[in-house]
Amino acid sequence: MCLNLSPLMESNGSRPSKRRYCEKITKIKQQEGPDLHVYGSSNLLQTLLKHDLVDAFWLKIFPITLGRGKRLFADGTIPAAFKVTESTVTSKGVIIVNYELAGAVPTGSL
Repeated sequence: MCLNLSPLMESNGSRPSKRRYCEKITKIKQQEGPDLHVYGSSNLLQTLLKHDLVDAFWLKIFPITLGRGKRLFADGTIPAAFKVTESTVTSKGVIIVNYELAGAVPTGSL
């Protein structure tokens, strides 16, 4: 299921605040139905990460460096551990990997 933001709009047609987005997405996640997916919206993704609303990542890692760009994990992201559940490497060297939430970040001492 792709997340269409239209149902999240306020009744007067305005965009809701980030807090309201998160409240509405939390309600959607509590319902039965298909998974929610976010494609190409780094700002929405940052908001979801900061509010602990991300369960998994499908990442495509390309074998290039551009030197700049938006950070996937910005300041304020809640620390979390993820586990690889599926991965593949294409003939062009693109790594496609699924990371699912694995709980709290393990810590230790020296």
